[in-house]
Amino acid sequence: MSTGPGADSAPGHTPTTTHASGPTPKNKNSMFSSLKIRNYRLFASGQAVSNTGTWMQRIAQDWLVLSLTGSASAVGITIALQFLPMMLFGLYGGVLADRLPKRPLLLCTQAAMGLTGLALGVLTLAGHVNVWHVYLAAFLLGLVTVVDNPARQTFVSEMVGKDQVANAVSLNSANFQSARLIGPAIAGVLITAVGSGWAFLLNGLSFAAPIAALLMMRTRELHPVEVQPRAKGQLREGLRYVAGRPELIWPIVLVGFIGTFGFNFPIWLSAFVAKVFHGDAGTYGLFNTLIAAGSLAGALLAARRGLSRLRLLVAAAVLFSVLLLVTAFAPGFWLFAALLVPIGVFGLTVNVTANSSVQMATDPEMRGRVMALFMMVFTGGTPIGAPLVGWVTDTYGARIGMAAGGAVSLAAAVAIGLVLSRIGNLRLSVSRHGVNFVPSDRRRQLATAA
Repeated sequence: MSTGPGADSAPGHTPTTTHASGPTPKNKNSMFSSLKIRNYRLFASGQAVSNTGTWMQRIAQDWLVLSLTGSASAVGITIALQFLPMMLFGLYGGVLADRLPKRPLLLCTQAAMGLTGLALGVLTLAGHVNVWHVYLAAFLLGLVTVVDNPARQTFVSEMVGKDQVANAVSLNSANFQSARLIGPAIAGVLITAVGSGWAFLLNGLSFAAPIAALLMMRTRELHPVEVQPRAKGQLREGLRYVAGRPELIWPIVLVGFIGTFGFNFPIWLSAFVAKVFHGDAGTYGLFNTLIAAGSLAGALLAARRGLSRLRLLVAAAVLFSVLLLVTAFAPGFWLFAALLVPIGVFGLTVNVTANSSVQMATDPEMRGRVMALFMMVFTGGTPIGAPLVGWVTDTYGARIGMAAGGAVSLAAAVAIGLVLSRIGNLRLSVSRHGVNFVPSDRRRQLATAA
């Protein structure tokens, strides 16, 4: 999704297109500067519609499984099946994203994702849906996501160029979280009024918007990265590349722990609604909307910052984890609900900061594989974490389940923060000279004095 230093002058890469739109806007301090680029505007508009449908389906899917089984563990299994393909095949998806042109690849993946929503909607509306249908749809969606995720994320840099990557990454998250404000609310109304089937059906139809946006793009205005020819050892090459760079590996490890144990909100919130606060689908939608409001605020703040520091990543991870622990034992409904907002802020800050810092430190020819590894670790741990967290939640209650996730996330954040401090307190610096990881001012002064 983003470019590293020298993205447009990588060895062996010769630009093959001219950019009729002129130079990419360079105002990194503008919150919405990426939207000045027509192709990215189209992309963002299509994603806004599709993301709303995606959130509708997420809420409807979780609530349908809970209604069919009465089990938080079953919700965890559904989530695990959706992310299992990423854990198993995520790196191969990154290899494909580096080998194939992004725009045609995305047309195929977006169409396939739409078909899964339509199929589940038809089954539910016909009254023939069983929990295994939901499991199968979740797994198939996960298979498509293996390729769609790295292709969609790396395609952003081809639309906006290296100067706007950090801003575009943050606006993508803001787009996703804006849809999270609307989607759960619509899903709650639909489920209550006419059932889950319409939410699935509308999600399937929503994929027409990103497909239309991709077809309407001006290809001459893209910043294409030369696709990598098929060769042996590309997967191992990507792993070696990450393993030798601490500014890549430690953020990836941290988001792996946070994603596996700290981002299990469908399990926790459905359990709190059903067993602690005795609410309904509307209450579940409200909780998700509150997290989304905080996440949207976090994304917009990240877009305004325009840079990503690893120290900010660690601090946000610690605060996110502490808030999970505090919220788990909130005594009343409204206090619990209010704490979901800052959880959204810091959770999104972790996601965006790690995402943009990793992408901006990665060479363009390796970006698909590195981002596939990032997403594999971030979401691929869910097949392990979700069933485990679901079991803890079912066995010991919603409060203990949420607190356990917060405790593991906190331990990981503190440990990785100490590791980063020991290896040099790395900081991602964005300037007119490029993107570099540099030591803190104090360490630089000591090095100069020595």
